[in-house]
Amino acid sequence: MIETTTVSDLFTQWDIPWVVTSTLAVTGLVYVRGFRRIRRTRPAQFPAWRLWTFLGGLFALFVAVSSPLDTFSESLLFMHMAQHFVLMSIAPPLIVFGAPVVPMLRGLPHWCLRLLRPLFVSQALPAAGRFLTRPRVAWLAMTIAYIGWHIPSAYEFALSSENWHNCEHACFFFTNLLFWWPVIRPWPTRASFSPWLLVPYLLLMDVVNTIVSAFLCFSGRVLYPSYAAIPRPFGLGALNDQVAAGAFMWICGSMVFVIPAVIVVAQLLSPTLTTSRAQAPILHPPSAALTRR
Repeated sequence: MIETTTVSDLFTQWDIPWVVTSTLAVTGLVYVRGFRRIRRTRPAQFPAWRLWTFLGGLFALFVAVSSPLDTFSESLLFMHMAQHFVLMSIAPPLIVFGAPVVPMLRGLPHWCLRLLRPLFVSQALPAAGRFLTRPRVAWLAMTIAYIGWHIPSAYEFALSSENWHNCEHACFFFTNLLFWWPVIRPWPTRASFSPWLLVPYLLLMDVVNTIVSAFLCFSGRVLYPSYAAIPRPFGLGALNDQVAAGAFMWICGSMVFVIPAVIVVAQLLSPTLTTSRAQAPILHPPSAALTRR
């Protein structure tokens, strides 16, 4: 990145990857098609906000891979961590709120459904989904990906190869889909665990985030040499950039886990939800939960 970078470049330097963008567009079209079909028979399970949250999640993915968050990710660690935040904490929960399984299946062409039919008949695909979205499995998957890719050697390895860099981003996105699934419990998911388990589930992940963030903030040295070996935009030193990235992760990451934990506790203690706790999605508005009784 050249030294003449201006502040306006942080908003205008877009680089659109057409393969990813086309994939997101096709995914959105399939979901909209399936959503319109399923909404005719199950309007209570699929209010309009589900459509907008799903499309919002796809748009967040587009922003993460196309906007200056990606353009500056190799020269500013702060921007790279902001990109990871979108991939991990904005796009996945929005997509899960869209209850994507049934609309995506209903929106696929018949030839795709015929190809998938043996997996559903044998129960292989549903069984794999239930296993991967178990709280302990989802929590471990996200923790391993989160800590593993922030280890300096792994992080530098990802920066050295575009394919591995894309793999890193895919790991963040898909493990976070798994992580948010048992929290949101999109229809037709049924919980097989106590909703109270979600409180330590979320808060322990906040502990992991705090450890990684503090590591960046207080290490006292540049952990990722690639950022010190290039011209620095805006004259921001590599170490100060690293501290800013860690602070961003610490503050925003904690909010992502602590606020839902507080909402979970408040909803579980709410007398209006007493009879619907076992079936209702935890992080939905009370009115949405009560329609499922």
